[in-house]
Amino acid sequence: MPILNWLTRDEDTKAAAKVPYRLLEEVPEHSAGANDTGNMMIQGDNLEALKALLPFYAGRVKCIYIDPPYNTRSAFEHYDDNLEHTKWLAMMWPRLELLRDLLSEDGAIWVSIDDNEGHYLKVIMDEVFGRKNFISNVVWQKKFSPQNDAKWISDSHDHIVCFARTKVTWIPNDLPRSEKMDSRYKNPDDDPRGPWISTDLTRAEHRDRDYWPLQTPSGREVYPAKGRSWSRPKENIEKLKLDNRLWFGPKGDRMPRLKKFLNEMEGGLTPQSVWLSSEVGHNQEAKREVIGLDLGDVFNTPKPERLIERILHIATNPGDLVLDSFLGSGTTAAVAQKMNRRYIGIEMGEHAVTHCVPRLQRVIDGEQGGISKSVNWQGGGGFRFYRLGPPVFDEDEVGEDEDNGVPICPRCEGDLMEVIND
Repeated sequence: MPILNWLTRDEDTKAAAKVPYRLLEEVPEHSAGANDTGNMMIQGDNLEALKALLPFYAGRVKCIYIDPPYNTRSAFEHYDDNLEHTKWLAMMWPRLELLRDLLSEDGAIWVSIDDNEGHYLKVIMDEVFGRKNFISNVVWQKKFSPQNDAKWISDSHDHIVCFARTKVTWIPNDLPRSEKMDSRYKNPDDDPRGPWISTDLTRAEHRDRDYWPLQTPSGREVYPAKGRSWSRPKENIEKLKLDNRLWFGPKGDRMPRLKKFLNEMEGGLTPQSVWLSSEVGHNQEAKREVIGLDLGDVFNTPKPERLIERILHIATNPGDLVLDSFLGSGTTAAVAQKMNRRYIGIEMGEHAVTHCVPRLQRVIDGEQGGISKSVNWQGGGGFRFYRLGPPVFDEDEVGEDEDNGVPICPRCEGDLMEVIND
């Protein structure tokens, strides 16, 4: 498989192994709500925080969503986003390796990115996660109107690159049907089976055996169009006709179409790779949500709660564990709590305290912004706040118990998890 090469690649691909294991120290004054939920908010460098989580959560995270700096060569207020290309790759590689190790076998990772680094991100994720585990490059319409001052083409979308830990074991959830979709079903012939829609009864291929005249109720004989043929054998179509499952138009003289009844539609809709702003929100909606929380300075690039809801709906079920190691304004954690998922959020800056903590406190108190009303959020839950403590030991010092496979502290010959807990 082709690989991406950059100036410091050899050093960067070994960086994760050199990160020391650190303690996680709770800061009770920043924790909130119930303390038995398993939800965690961690302040600190996310590379070191991910390494600190590894002994506890390797292979246990069902869904990872991250929104890393986009390398747009412009200064964000809360991030130094003016990263040279090599430095951006050097930042991403070791973090992706640790995130991969945290994913469960039936889990998936979703990464928001734009065109500046999106295609390079796909190549390095092919290598880290395995090209065979690529799921989709979702296109999100982040703007609903053109940017008239754009020099070339108005940038209206971002990418969300999705990989499974093991594709053959990852099963996405269907999307729920909407009232708008169901409203397309009508019942013009008063069929006792209820509302229905009609679909084409022909295929885009000519087959001699499936090209024959079908008589309409008006007595007219009809054939498939040139180059097409009936989509089912003759005997099956005759059975459908007898069962009143063919629609020949109000006068009974049109090409037949197959009736599909609303009450026979099982499950939901298969997710598609294009997500419109009307379905999952846009940048302006995201900013309004953060402004509504009255937390002071607003992030330039928050994500709307509906967008994160879509990802968590597809990739998780209630009770599953969600991780965001670039938590930003706290959207992923807020949405996860409202959807009854457990979460771990990691944020390096001081806004972990000034933005994320108060936002999650408002969620606990039952705030009604974002997706709250659509999921009937009434409040509750809680989280524990942690900061990174001193290093315990580095990768080379960690052993493994031969009987149960748990990491062993080489200095005290004890279970690594117990050592860190103590």
